[in-house]
This record gives sequence, structure tokens and C-alpha cells, in this order.
Amino acid sequence: MGFYDIAAVLVTLAAAFSYINHRYIRFPGTIGLMALSLLFSLAVLVLGRAGVVPMDDRIIRLLSGLDFYDTLMHGMLGFLLFAGALHVNFDDLLKRKWVISLLATAGVLVSTLLVGGFTWLCFRLLHLELPLLHCLLFGALISPTDPIAVLGIMKKVGAPKALETTLTGESLFNDGMGVVVFLALLSLLQGSGAPDYGSIATLFLVEAGGGILYGAALGYLCYFFLRQVDRYQVEVLLTLATVIGGYRLAEILHVSAPLAIVVAGLLVGNHGRHFGMSPLTRRHLDTFWELVDEILNAVLFVLIGLEIMILPHDSRALLAALLLIPAVLLARFLSVGATVSLLRGFRPFARGTVRTLTWAGLRGGISVALALSLPAGPHRDTIVTITYAVMVFSILVQGLSVGRLVRHFMAAAGGQLAGTGQEHTSDDR
Repeated sequence: MGFYDIAAVLVTLAAAFSYINHRYIRFPGTIGLMALSLLFSLAVLVLGRAGVVPMDDRIIRLLSGLDFYDTLMHGMLGFLLFAGALHVNFDDLLKRKWVISLLATAGVLVSTLLVGGFTWLCFRLLHLELPLLHCLLFGALISPTDPIAVLGIMKKVGAPKALETTLTGESLFNDGMGVVVFLALLSLLQGSGAPDYGSIATLFLVEAGGGILYGAALGYLCYFFLRQVDRYQVEVLLTLATVIGGYRLAEILHVSAPLAIVVAGLLVGNHGRHFGMSPLTRRHLDTFWELVDEILNAVLFVLIGLEIMILPHDSRALLAALLLIPAVLLARFLSVGATVSLLRGFRPFARGTVRTLTWAGLRGGISVALALSLPAGPHRDTIVTITYAVMVFSILVQGLSVGRLVRHFMAAAGGQLAGTGQEHTSDDR
């Protein structure tokens, strides 16, 4: 089956599940779509194995023909990151620059080490084999919060602006950082002989630093062209070219394409919107990118739910995943807590900040995509299985309950949450 067949199935299912969710279930969009996709996938698997549904093998062949990693990382991700960054207020980000930058950098590194250590201990306790480097790879791919999942759900739960900005900023930037850490560890796994730490440091510098500088240049170039015209069709096309062409060129230059698109989106969404667009263009640009965001989110989370049909089903790995879910949450809690503790002397934090940022740090499709990108080997299927299990728990359990948690701490803190700088309490955990 070709691309058109796969696209037809995914869009049709996305439309059907969106209707069912909106009409009857009323979950937040991304959660409802993935839940319905999971139920559909499990039903097809069960009925197919029972001989009731003869289409089982055909659906699995269709999904197997789609490279999930390539579809997300080299297709959808640029559009979703740009759409998310486009509506983030740059001034709000600057007010929380230290919290966001520490969570997106040191927080990811600390969480990677903690999750890697917890994973190694867990597998030792279960008498299963998973080398330490593979454990660290799992830590790297599961530590970043997924901007696609976070942005979609934060819009629905009515989170305070401060919390939404902190989570959105962190998730937009730690995504790129997590990919860089993952690639560095993967180079160690695939290398021969002693690790070349100089090359790893260079990789960090070029990928992350180069991505930010390239993204700034890309965003300014788009802004320069936006100022020259006043026709919304052309201006929307310019932003589209910035995402597609800019993302691909970043990959060719070997700089972080996700970080580049985030920075470009921030510049276009702030500087470009205020100084390079007419009110009519802003209205059409917002409508276009909101529509792109909604459609791609719907298709992506349907695809995530359907992926369970072609993922390995290892009962021992699932048992390990059940133990690792609280371990991943604990690592997130400790890394966020360390960041808040470092900054507590410079700015106040509202009660429940660490707990809220921990529970609201959702994992999504990027983690699964990175796991699926691992080279074939005896431990790949294990990492894919535990990654998918942690992601499902994150989206369905954390995603469905984060709204109640946010509202609880909002009421307790008088409406201030996540480091607004307007209220202080000693119980910031």
C-alpha cells in the first residue's frame, strides 16, 4: 500500500474518532483520540487472532509500511513545533528564562542519569539483561516532555498563564536537548573503542548551539520577507517554506532542526506578527497554523494508538515498564525539584510547583519515535515496549488527571502557580 492509502486510513480514522470523542466522550482532543485508537487497535488484534476480523494482517501490513520515526521526526515535527512556538509570548518566556533553560538542559541530563540508573536496577531486580548504556538511552529518550502532548493538553485544562508558559517553554526546548543527548549516547553505542568525549562535546555544541543560531537567522530572514509584502496568501506561504525548507536545511547542516524551528517560530510569532504583518494577515496566519496543528495532532495521536498493533509484545518488558513508570516520575520530580531549589533564593515559587510540573510533564510520540530509531539488536524491542507503556500511562493517566491537580493547587495558592513571582510559600513541593 502506498502513501495515499495510509493517509486515507489515518485521516478517516482521525475524523471518526474526533467526532466520537467530541460528541460522546469529551476527553481533551489528544487524549480522546489516542484512547479510541488504542481501543480500536486492541479490538482488531483480539478479533483478528480469534478469526473474526480477517482484515487484521492487512492493517498490520499497512502500518508496517509507514516509518513512524521518519513520519514524525522528518515530517510532522517541524509543523507542530512551529505552530506551538508561533503563539508563545516571548516576553513571558524571558520572565521565566532561568527556570525554562535549567529544566530544558540540566533537568534533561539529570533525569537521563536517574532514569538510566533506575532502569538498570529494575532489570537487575527482575533478573533481566539490559546493559547500562541501553538504560541511559532509554533515560535520554523518555526524559524530555513532549511539546506536542503538553501543548495540546495545557490548552484544555485552563492552566494559569505562568504554568502554561513554563511547561510550554520547557517542552519546546527540552525536545531538542533530549534528541542531542540521545544521539550522543547512540554514537557511544555504535562506536568502537574508547569513547571520544571531545566529539560528543562538539556534537552538543554544534547541534544545540548551531540549531539556536541557525533558527534565529531563519526566523529573521522570514521576518525580512514578510515585511516586503502585504498579501496574506504569500505571507502564509513564506512561513510554510520556513518550516519545510528550514527544517530540511538544518538536517543537512547537522544542527538541531527542532531547536531551529522553535526559535524561528518564536521570532516570527512575536517580532514578525507585530512588525511585519497586517491585522488581516495575522488572522489568516493564525487560522492556517491552528488548523495545521489540529489536523496533524489528530493524525499523530491516532497513529500512536494504532502503533500498538505492530509493536513487540513482551510480557517481561511490560512487567519492567510497570516498575519503571513510578521511577520515571521520581526522576522527573527530583530533576524539577533540584531546579526549583537552585532558583528558590532568587524568586518565589507557589505551593505545589514541583508536583504540578512533575505530573504535567507528559511524554508523547517523540519518545516512541526515538525508541523505534534504535538499530536492530537484542535489546531494541525491550526499550520500545517499555517506552510505549510509559508514554501511554503519561498521556492517559497523567493527561486526564492533570487538570484536577492544577485546579487544586490554584485554589490552594490563590490562583498563582508555577513561579509567577507573586506569591511565596515554603511548601513549594
